[in-house]
Amino acid sequence: MAGMASEPVTQSRVMFQSADKKEEPTHRKLGKLTVKYNRKDLQRRLDIEEWIDNQLHLLFDYEKEEITELEIDIDELLELSDTEQRSRLHELLQECEKPKEDFINGLLYRMKGLRKMSGPLKK
Repeated sequence: MAGMASEPVTQSRVMFQSADKKEEPTHRKLGKLTVKYNRKDLQRRLDIEEWIDNQLHLLFDYEKEEITELEIDIDELLELSDTEQRSRLHELLQECEKPKEDFINGLLYRMKGLRKMSGPLKK
């Protein structure tokens, strides 16, 4: 009977170890949510960049085939305060002769809630 008493102790240890294994799928689910969230951020950023490109073509009367030297870096803007963002955009668009306030307001509105990209996601 002494041998039988030690068996339940061994079984409880096995059950405890299996409880740890049940937590692994939870970590995997969290990983899937993170990937999905990042994909959403990336899509939003892509949409903003396409909007910027289209608006710059309208502001400067460029044809779609023409390449402009003007580059608006969203990550650079995100590091600045609201006032500094507006000033930086005015500085970048100083050669534009058309009214640019609608573009600047539209861009700043679209950027709200974006976070600076870091690491391998910035590809």
